[in-house]
Amino acid sequence: MKHKPIYVEIPIDAEMDELWEATQNPKLHEQWDLRFSSIKYKPKREGEPQLFDYKTNIGFGLEIEGWGKSVGSYHAEDGSRTSSLHFGTEQAISIIREGRGYWKYIPEGQQSIKFLTQYNYKTSFGKLGSLFDAIIFRPMIGWGTALSFDVLKRWLEKGETPASQYIRFFSTGVLTVFFMFLWIYHGLIPKLIFMYPDEVTMLTNTLPITYSQGVGVVYIAGILEVVFGVLWIFYRRKRHLFGIQVILFPILTIGAIIAEPEHIIQPFNPLTFNIALFVLSILGLLLSNDVPTSRNCKRKR
Repeated sequence: MKHKPIYVEIPIDAEMDELWEATQNPKLHEQWDLRFSSIKYKPKREGEPQLFDYKTNIGFGLEIEGWGKSVGSYHAEDGSRTSSLHFGTEQAISIIREGRGYWKYIPEGQQSIKFLTQYNYKTSFGKLGSLFDAIIFRPMIGWGTALSFDVLKRWLEKGETPASQYIRFFSTGVLTVFFMFLWIYHGLIPKLIFMYPDEVTMLTNTLPITYSQGVGVVYIAGILEVVFGVLWIFYRRKRHLFGIQVILFPILTIGAIIAEPEHIIQPFNPLTFNIALFVLSILGLLLSNDVPTSRNCKRKR
């Protein structure tokens, strides 16, 4: 099965030498590139390619170790530069067996540089590995490349370190998954599926409605909670959702206390639970401001 090469392109407002150093210096490169945990150059002999070893942590204490060769670089008369790479690994668990690619640096205007990469590789594990690569791994590593390029861009343009960017990115991601699960679970389980009685009595104690009317309102509330949970998956501007929750959780807390005042003496009651969610929403609101994203990169020629 033949796969298209991975292509990623982004404009970066930086000096050529600054961008070159950030991408060619292994100590700087490993800071922003999500694909590598460490890059170590080997002693270089005159007239031979620059050899290096790399490692990539894949979680659960496992890591992929591989080799690389900087097979050449070219500085054109128009100021553009190209760096070519040959890489691979002998490790049995790696989906990548061997590949080649290049980085290109094309000046555009006084200080803007179009920074792009294209690379392709052979896979392990035969047809099964090729299928896994097409469905899961290749989209994932392409996304990781694009995210890394945006992190590099922000580092050079705004001065924010890659480490702080990744902390904000992954913290926002964890909070997104948490609130997605929270809203969908509380919409489905105690409301739509099992209809927990306290959900209804809290409404009838607060509003002048009958029990059957309260059941209908709880169903509607459950649907809205599930919809809001699904929004966490698809809505890109997570900062807006965090902002809604900063307003919503205090209102829900006050309403729950008015409906059932005795709940505040129970363990894991609405007061302490919603305060925790309110604080997490504030943290999310702060962390989700200007988060790096792969969407800032062009993925096709």
